[in-house]
Amino acid sequence: MIARYTRPEMGIVWSEERRIALWLAVEFAVAEAWHRRGRIPAWAMPAIRAARCDVARMREIERETDHDVIAFLRATGETVGEAARFVHLGLTSSDVVDTALAMQVAEAGRLLDAGLDRLAVVVGSQAVAHKRTVMVGRTHGIHAEPTTFGLKLAVWYDELRRQRLRLDLAREQMAVGKVSGAVGTHAHVPPDVEEEVCAALGLAAAPVSTQIVQRDRHAFFLAVLAGIGGTLEKMALEIRHLQRTEVREAEEPFAAGNQGSSAMPHKRNPHESERVCGLARLLRGYAAMAAENVALWHERDISHSSTERVIFPDACILLDYMLDLTADLIEHLVVYPGRMRENLDLTGGLIYSQQVLLSLVDAGMDRQDAYKVVQRHALAAWDEGGPSFQQRLAADPEVMTLLSGDRLAALFDPSEHLQYIDDIFARIELDDDLAAAQPEREAVFS
Repeated sequence: MIARYTRPEMGIVWSEERRIALWLAVEFAVAEAWHRRGRIPAWAMPAIRAARCDVARMREIERETDHDVIAFLRATGETVGEAARFVHLGLTSSDVVDTALAMQVAEAGRLLDAGLDRLAVVVGSQAVAHKRTVMVGRTHGIHAEPTTFGLKLAVWYDELRRQRLRLDLAREQMAVGKVSGAVGTHAHVPPDVEEEVCAALGLAAAPVSTQIVQRDRHAFFLAVLAGIGGTLEKMALEIRHLQRTEVREAEEPFAAGNQGSSAMPHKRNPHESERVCGLARLLRGYAAMAAENVALWHERDISHSSTERVIFPDACILLDYMLDLTADLIEHLVVYPGRMRENLDLTGGLIYSQQVLLSLVDAGMDRQDAYKVVQRHALAAWDEGGPSFQQRLAADPEVMTLLSGDRLAALFDPSEHLQYIDDIFARIELDDDLAAAQPEREAVFS
């Protein structure tokens, strides 16, 4: 992944140096297990424990062998000396590579968890702050009925909680290693050695494997990352719509010195939200590639390997960046309640049509008849101008025989639509969640 989207901690997890260090960790754990069983003599262990792999030397050997694990073993063996014959006993390359990859994913997953938690706290805090910031709800891009900006954010918060559960499950599915040999039969490494090695590395042993850990696990993990990216895209797309000139109910922060366009000095473009939307497409592409990797020839072929060198680092690095960017965006989002109220009233009360319809039904009018009456006045007000929707209803004797003037006026108050906002927030226990997360939030933001 390019440096522009790589945050330092996640970049370190997926660095070549870290990958080689984890390969060494697997080899060390296997050697220790064999030593405890007497297969590796005590005199060899100090040299094995002190083994190092010079990456430049490894690459030099790889140019000759065209095999990175063999190059790794030879470069490492040069630092071990005579005891090198005890390194990699009974293993195949994937025993090392797949187990180390699981360790990298575990490290990356912890960072993603922290990023997702931070974003959830930010979104939840803004939801509470704007619980009663009234705005128009839109369906199909058209004004529908009143809602609040806080409720919109509460929907995002609840979705982020579900994504956290999925990420935890995907991390668990990926946290397995394998030391089962060339075709998974344990012909040269007993299962108890595998279990001991994996436990030492903080992993579970894959219950059954071929030459590799099965790629349904990997496909699921990347699908979850893409799903989280989809949630971020959903949030970013909404901000882009709310920032449109004709709407301008909210917009990205625009710091002093920022410039939105090289040509038009007045522009303040939603470039961060657009970036999130674009990067979400990449995540979906990586997930699709991971799904392609599930079906391999027999006990394993190598068609998945080349793609995983790209899709795992890139997906984790990108999502880490997107979580941080979206959290900053939401935390510093500029909200315009006054403009929200202006837009709420833009249609002259048409958004209360269902409220009128149901009140007529409750007063005894047939529903289909009531629908036609309300629709006739609503469309006339919208298409012809002149008297407002409410005025047209007030001038209709059929309506006013069923509704008093005070009742009709009350139907055009948005508070009628928002009486259960507190109940909705209570359902998702947002206030309790934020209170519980406050110490962690203070640590994250300090």
